[in-house]
Amino acid sequence: MRTLLTVVFVLALQSSALSQGPTLDSLNLLLAQEKTNEKKLDLISQLTDESFKSSFELAKFYALKGVALSDKLKNAQWQPRFYEKLGRMYANLLNLDSASYFFDKALKGYILIKDAKGQATTYFKMGWLYKRKGNIDQALDADLKALKIMEKLDDAEGISGAMNRVSEDLFRQERFDEALSYALKNIVFSKKKLLKEELAFAFKAAGDVKIAQAQPSSALTYYDSAMYIFKQMNASVFSILNLMNDRANAIKRMGNYKQALAEYTECLKKAEEVNYENSIYVCYANLGETNLLLGNYPEALKYQLKTIAIQEKTQDHSNLTENYEHVSTIYEKMGDYKNALIFQKLARKMRDSTAKIKSDEQMSKMLTQFETEKKDKTITLQKTTIAQQKKTQTLYIILAVMLAFILFVLFYSYQKRKKKNNLLLSLNRQLDVKNKQNELLLKEIHHRVKNNLELVKSLLALQSAKLNDAATKEVMKESQSRVQSMGIIHQKLYQGDQPGSIEMKDYFINLGEGILDTFNAEDKVKINYAMEKLELDVDTAVPIGLIVNELLTNALKYAFPGRNDGTISISLVQPVPEKLTLRVADNGVGKSPDTLPRGTGFGSQLIQLLTQQLNGSMQERNDGGTKIEFEFKIKTAA
Repeated sequence: MRTLLTVVFVLALQSSALSQGPTLDSLNLLLAQEKTNEKKLDLISQLTDESFKSSFELAKFYALKGVALSDKLKNAQWQPRFYEKLGRMYANLLNLDSASYFFDKALKGYILIKDAKGQATTYFKMGWLYKRKGNIDQALDADLKALKIMEKLDDAEGISGAMNRVSEDLFRQERFDEALSYALKNIVFSKKKLLKEELAFAFKAAGDVKIAQAQPSSALTYYDSAMYIFKQMNASVFSILNLMNDRANAIKRMGNYKQALAEYTECLKKAEEVNYENSIYVCYANLGETNLLLGNYPEALKYQLKTIAIQEKTQDHSNLTENYEHVSTIYEKMGDYKNALIFQKLARKMRDSTAKIKSDEQMSKMLTQFETEKKDKTITLQKTTIAQQKKTQTLYIILAVMLAFILFVLFYSYQKRKKKNNLLLSLNRQLDVKNKQNELLLKEIHHRVKNNLELVKSLLALQSAKLNDAATKEVMKESQSRVQSMGIIHQKLYQGDQPGSIEMKDYFINLGEGILDTFNAEDKVKINYAMEKLELDVDTAVPIGLIVNELLTNALKYAFPGRNDGTISISLVQPVPEKLTLRVADNGVGKSPDTLPRGTGFGSQLIQLLTQQLNGSMQERNDGGTKIEFEFKIKTAA
């Protein structure tokens, strides 16, 4: 089987499990004790890289953990790094679709934060996937993009790595002279720049070409040079396994089939010990081919069928044609001409779908363009901007529809409940059962409304993350806070014993904690809830909650400039059944009569409208802070 199947996907070699540095146990202990999120992300990254030396599954576990935390924190710097790491693990586990998905996300993230080096390393990995799927022209395009970036950054290691990949792309198109030229040029470059790791890969690339040129003894010399460097560097077990397979390929091409069979068997054993699926299935293919050469047809068929099953499952088309032909030959040797013909047809069909044809011309065109000009990214940036604008418009439409739906559900559920309550007055035991059913239904409605509000809040947060204008982001943030205040009410409604009323002190506590968390002010501002337990109906609780939300937001934004301490007090009392008194006060800087309004003014208008809705009045004082008092004429909750 062609030696290029063994190309190592580990694009940045790690030290082996025996190398010095923090162990997984000590890193996990540090992670458990760490309080700051930024340091947690760094420790999870170290855990991912450390576990990658010995276990892809464990490395995938830590990469998933990093993705979850960086997504939760919306940390744009760490998100693409963990997407790239997770894609790398899926690729080594031959889950190519998942790998492609996360590499795409990583590339978009790196572009967003203008991380050129991250874009280049992701292009390398995407090129590897294209090669796996037989799309060599796309692989070359990705590798050339990475090379352009590395040259612009003057990154010697990145330039060398890109040259190795371009050599491999040319090799896969059977343009062996050009491939060897890149490999030899890279050997000189890596020696000059003292790049041991990339020098080893350059030796390997040269060996691969020599195999294809029917010079296995020269190939073995290059492979031995690469192995010597790997052992000096104490390279990872995965890099060693790939090179072991390459050396066995050279020995097989020299006609030493029994020695090659022994080396493939040893390679397979070690690959299975570390669960390196990429090396496992490559060893299957080579054991099948070697047994075929030795005349061990049943054993050869067993390994070749295993190889084809894995390649078809993972859509790895890189050497599927060759393996179909091997199986056809084995069946022919065993006298099973029917199956021999079936696999010969499969080989011919696969060869036609992955042949060079136009891709060879396309690759020549790309190489010419790369060597003669450096294209900018203007068109790509324009397309990205247009796509983002379309997404923004779509999001606004969806938001408007969802808000209308939520209001309809609220109105409908309220009217339905009133009708049922009137009927309950004239019914006995039978209607008591219906009342309980109605309460369950209403709780489910509140639950769904709360979930819809959470979805609206998430959509607002998603849109806010894509905005660059600070003022617009602030408006979106305030809208999230308003949606959250309504969501808490519906959460209390379906969690409480009274689906038609809200316990306001508990509601204010939840609302206050959410707003403090939004402004990262938990350690700076304290909120006192100077009130007893008080239950209100939903029609009264919603506007009061929105009023308090606006006042708390304004206080956190303007009352404590430059201070790390502050106190806000909230009081809601009901001196008589038809009257409510709400007081919100802070010990901030207050404001003078000539202070100009800040913000858009929408919050102040909203407070006035909600006060009118509750037949209320408002008074504001600014002595030793800001104190606002409301009196509402309402009815008690049912």
